[in-house]
Amino acid sequence: METSVVIIGAGPAGLTAAYLLAKENIPVTVIESDPHYVGGIARTVVYKDYCFDIGGHRFFSKAKEVEDFWTEILPDDMLNRPRSSRIFYKGKFFSYPLNASEVLRKLGIIESASCFLSYIKARLFPVKNPVSFADWVTNHFGKRLFSIFFKTYTEKVWGMSCDDISADWAAQRIKGLSLWSAMVNAIMPRRKPKSNQDVIKTLIDSFRYPRKGPGMLWEVCAEKTIQMGGTLLMNSRVEVTQCIDGKWQVGYRDQSDQLKTLAATHVISSAPMQELVRDYLPAFSNPAMQAAKELKYRDFLIVVLILKDKKQFDDNWIYIHDPKVDVGRIQNFKSWSPEMVPDPTMCCYGMEYFCFEGDNIWASDDAALIKKATAELVHIGLANAEDILDGCVVRQPKAYPVYDDAYKDNVNIIRNALEAKYPTLYLVGRNGMHKYNNQDHAMMTAMLAVKNIVSGQNSFDVWNVNQDAEYHESGSAGASTLATGLRDVPRRVKESVVE
Repeated sequence: METSVVIIGAGPAGLTAAYLLAKENIPVTVIESDPHYVGGIARTVVYKDYCFDIGGHRFFSKAKEVEDFWTEILPDDMLNRPRSSRIFYKGKFFSYPLNASEVLRKLGIIESASCFLSYIKARLFPVKNPVSFADWVTNHFGKRLFSIFFKTYTEKVWGMSCDDISADWAAQRIKGLSLWSAMVNAIMPRRKPKSNQDVIKTLIDSFRYPRKGPGMLWEVCAEKTIQMGGTLLMNSRVEVTQCIDGKWQVGYRDQSDQLKTLAATHVISSAPMQELVRDYLPAFSNPAMQAAKELKYRDFLIVVLILKDKKQFDDNWIYIHDPKVDVGRIQNFKSWSPEMVPDPTMCCYGMEYFCFEGDNIWASDDAALIKKATAELVHIGLANAEDILDGCVVRQPKAYPVYDDAYKDNVNIIRNALEAKYPTLYLVGRNGMHKYNNQDHAMMTAMLAVKNIVSGQNSFDVWNVNQDAEYHESGSAGASTLATGLRDVPRRVKESVVE
């Protein structure tokens, strides 16, 4: 039987899968709801020739296959950029990663001593079986540093108490980093790591970045996929997915609002898990439907301000730990790539607001949001109001799957309902798997799904891609690490997929 694949979503996971399938001469169709942009949350939006991300996207991975993929797509357009970020706390800016002498000087001896003693207490008397973000970070940094450098920002991001956020999120986002590792990196001279495997992602000094933003890479990826015979349907939205006698039928509304159907042998979905379950026919069992309804998402909007470049900050981004303003993070897109700003006398800042669809921030009109962002930027001290000349707003629903205390059980219920019946359905990417993964993690789940499709065997468990972009095979062929080039995968799969 000839293999054909429908992919839902043209984000990093969906386009990675489409490109690799097209290289294997497997018919593939990607359905994307956005009328203009590919790349999902990793797209690059253009406003009056100013380019900006929907949040910053570093191109750094511990997986060689991912790094090689980026190079293959954009061999001549990837810049090496220095990483520079800071934390804004109580009117002061702190380098991040932390600098020991700077923290001591700006916090003062008494506060610094309190932080150190709090850390010692946490190490001697840790929270046993940490279940919340607050528990996990306190164990690794101490309660005092948690309250200074983690609590305010994290609660802005998620819109709920750190006590209600699962420890899984902390373990995934800041794995490998503790107060000790941060202090060692702050005090001792940096030694060049032997490989990307030896780097703590939170502490990397540099990263690659497309000269026109991450969307540039995904636009080229889409073009190359089409050139190899793949199909990309923009401004099209999936309305129903069903599998009848092992064959898939995917119904979607095209750009003319016509209902059409695609047949396929396999489906790869990066759509929000909640939507996939909701739109499936026949309906899933009540437990699965209820689990899907209980999955939560955090939405996001960015207010882009275009202003005269007075050299007030040159970081890539700044975390805002100040409860007096709602902005959570500020991007400086000129520091990501100078080519994203068409006028060298100007700069372009991204004021990031984390919200829920329909709340006061989300529902504010663009003019009010630009006014609010301008006032907050001035309050922080990074601009004068008269230097801000223009702005725009971009909203991103379902930007972050929420890791509340019930998410894991709900995801497992849905996984069990899907995997038991549909071995030719693959969930990939951040929203597809309801896993807060990075761009490279999302890509890796797609790579493994493609390997399964090409080989005709589900030898690779996409759910075993872990937080450090490493992969441990769960099948009988033994353990392998994708980051080392899949040296130990079955020879037949290796020969048919890896070039």
